[in-house]
Amino acid sequence: MEYRARISVFGGRDITDEVYADTVAIGRLLAENKFLVYCGGGEGVMEAIAEGVSEAKGTVVGILKGTDKVEANGHINIPVSTGIGIGRNVILAYNCDVAVAISGKYGTLSEIAYAFQLEKPVVGYETWDMKELHKANTPNDVINKVNELLNGR
Repeated sequence: MEYRARISVFGGRDITDEVYADTVAIGRLLAENKFLVYCGGGEGVMEAIAEGVSEAKGTVVGILKGTDKVEANGHINIPVSTGIGIGRNVILAYNCDVAVAISGKYGTLSEIAYAFQLEKPVVGYETWDMKELHKANTPNDVINKVNELLNGR
């Protein structure tokens, strides 16, 4: 399959049911738009995004903290073991054309910071409030902003 772009999704493990459902919807939309999706491979946002991508028959790569692929959630197509703990956050930032940050705490904040340092645009949904983020209010808005950023608008 040929992909239009690489999208890394940053996000927390502890999320509300509403954010989980919206994140599944965002995952579906990312796959339907032919994006290759990267995430941390674990629970919460990572599981929800992978679930949505899988439902829409897309591909999601999980960049794992540990050395065993069993830490990947059941929706990850390609688990990548790193053994570098939170150091994997920079790998997620390097491997995207646009990033999407959903919810999250300090791990998500570090991923956002790495993306900014690498001059990668970040779409934010229910996450940190920063002027540099391209804020989105709905799953469709997330995809529209991703597409706009990829098209140079």
